[in-house]
Amino acid sequence: MGQSTRIITIANQKGGVGKTTTAINLATALAAIGENVLIVDVDPQGNASTGLGIERDDREVSSYEILLGEASISEATIQTAVPNLSIVPSTMDLLGVEMEIASAADRVFRLKNALRAQDGQFGYVIIDCPPSLNLLTLNAMAAADSLLVPLQCEFFALEGLSQLLKTVEQVRGSVNKNLGIQGIVMTMYDGRNNLANQVVDDVRAHMGAKVYKTVIPRNVRLSEAPSYGKPAILYDLACSGSQAYLNLASEVIQRERQSKAA
Repeated sequence: MGQSTRIITIANQKGGVGKTTTAINLATALAAIGENVLIVDVDPQGNASTGLGIERDDREVSSYEILLGEASISEATIQTAVPNLSIVPSTMDLLGVEMEIASAADRVFRLKNALRAQDGQFGYVIIDCPPSLNLLTLNAMAAADSLLVPLQCEFFALEGLSQLLKTVEQVRGSVNKNLGIQGIVMTMYDGRNNLANQVVDDVRAHMGAKVYKTVIPRNVRLSEAPSYGKPAILYDLACSGSQAYLNLASEVIQRERQSKAA
């Protein structure tokens, strides 16, 4: 990827926190304001691919082939129905990839090397990870400029976050010394719930400015959209979830500008 490409990995070892929803809708929001965006789906479940309407039969080349070194990013890239938004889809084959590349010296850098070989045609690359800290997630972290962490507004949120932060430190120490945290986004927020407010306050108290101002609400339209193979922003632009992701995109871009200036 060219110098101007920014690679953001969306990771949390916990499932059901809104990683894929965030990947799809953040990418769509960035594309909507004119950025050329690529999503790389490295989750064997392939929810980002499905949520963007990519049929399983159309995923002839996927992130699996990229990690095996059998295909380039451009060979695996599919244009989505969203203008300016492409995706490298995933398949269940990824479940076996750890075994297949376990003994390779460059096993953690496969994705990074494939992205590097690109010519910088994308302004942003968003990597959607599986809900675990495995070789797929390590590849995504090794390739990333920064990490975006979706955190559900629930009781054990901070516990999971501290575990993730430890992993980030280990990754910095071993495979990617430049990995920073782009930000933490609170997801599935219900303002009527006292616990949700308490969790947001706690996370802000611990993590300060790392937490985005934008909070993603619990929203029926957000959860309906994937079954139509569309980002919520296309499915229902006016809903509170879509509006929140547009706000998040502008915060992400603002932070990117600040880090470039710094």
